[in-house]
Amino acid sequence: MKNLFKKAKLFLLLFVAANVFGQVSVKRLNDPAIVAQHKRMTFESWGDWRPYPKYFLGIQTNFAYATVWGMWAPKINRDYKDGDDIRPLKPTGEQNLRLAQLKFQEEEAKKIKAASDTIYKRSVQDLAHWTSATVDADPLWLLYYKRMLKPITEFPDTPQNFTEWRLKDQQTYETLSTTGTLKRLQEELDLIKDKYSMSRSMDMPRGKRFIMYHETLIRWRKFVQELKKHSDKTTLLLDYKNILKNHLPTTLPTQSTSVSDKQIVQDVMQKYKHKY
Repeated sequence: MKNLFKKAKLFLLLFVAANVFGQVSVKRLNDPAIVAQHKRMTFESWGDWRPYPKYFLGIQTNFAYATVWGMWAPKINRDYKDGDDIRPLKPTGEQNLRLAQLKFQEEEAKKIKAASDTIYKRSVQDLAHWTSATVDADPLWLLYYKRMLKPITEFPDTPQNFTEWRLKDQQTYETLSTTGTLKRLQEELDLIKDKYSMSRSMDMPRGKRFIMYHETLIRWRKFVQELKKHSDKTTLLLDYKNILKNHLPTTLPTQSTSVSDKQIVQDVMQKYKHKY
């Protein structure tokens, strides 16, 4: 019973205290000097140096002004009052400059990110053409170089007869082989095939690979032209040799007025010029 009475008494005291403090109004602080300071620190204006001075017979009578801005104020207060406009939120204030610089940095960061993303995407795209595992899927290879370089793969690595060398006959092949022409052409063919093999099997940038394709193609065309030139020249000389061998007289003329070799060759060429 005694404990119950104590609890009821404590509850009553708490209830009375809550009612008393709940009825107390909160008084808002409105100091004009603080308000003026807030205005100086924002974009509004630089000035309004409260508290204001008061004079009586030329003597400062406002103790608050004297201790804040006047003769008794700290030097830092007087330098602040008489100094430049240092509002951080004025058009050229430090805070606005920081915000502008931050905005500029954000735009630069976006540009850098966009550039880095572009470089990354381009690198990913180039990677597909860097490795030799994907050279067969390159559009430029499929559209042009595959067809233009196909004769290199079809030409034998080491031709052994006139058919593989694509000559007219066996006699032409033997003549070119005897003079060493085919040996030199074989060396050039080996270089062309090695360059073609490297361009297809090595890992390299796409642009460099197509430069090698182009160089191989130019070199192959020169090789084909040179092979054809030697073949045509040798075949022509052999044809003339056979003509002269078959139509020249086997015995010397008995007459003193013999025909010269030059005249004989001219007569033979004139006779057969429309047949070969």
